[in-house]
Amino acid sequence: MVAALIAGSLFTRQLLWTPIAAINMTDIVSNQFKMSNAEFSGTDTNGEPFYIKAASGRQEYNQPNVILLEKVSGNTIRISDGKKIKDDIIADHGQYDRVKKTITLKGNVSVDSSNGDKIRTKELVVKL
Repeated sequence: MVAALIAGSLFTRQLLWTPIAAINMTDIVSNQFKMSNAEFSGTDTNGEPFYIKAASGRQEYNQPNVILLEKVSGNTIRISDGKKIKDDIIADHGQYDRVKKTITLKGNVSVDSSNGDKIRTKELVVKL
């Protein structure tokens, strides 16, 4: 690689350098761990399954327990009056906190429940 750069400079008499100041190190450090078509599943505190899917997910160094999600969909099972109700959820953005066991959804949040309930909101926090 180095030889190719040196040889190239001899032929063209020019080297194209990117000044270090032009590199956005904050963006590089903040977005080190990226996933496409990210999927997570597990069980909540009641032992019921949950499933999360996102078009993309990323972690930042300063928040290792939080996964930032884009174009989120998923489902949870909740128990109400002794009955299991499945909630299908979609949102523009989300944050999955693995330590707090919460999902904070934002932007065009839509919940459609198996019992017919529907929720439309800008923000929703789901405790798993």
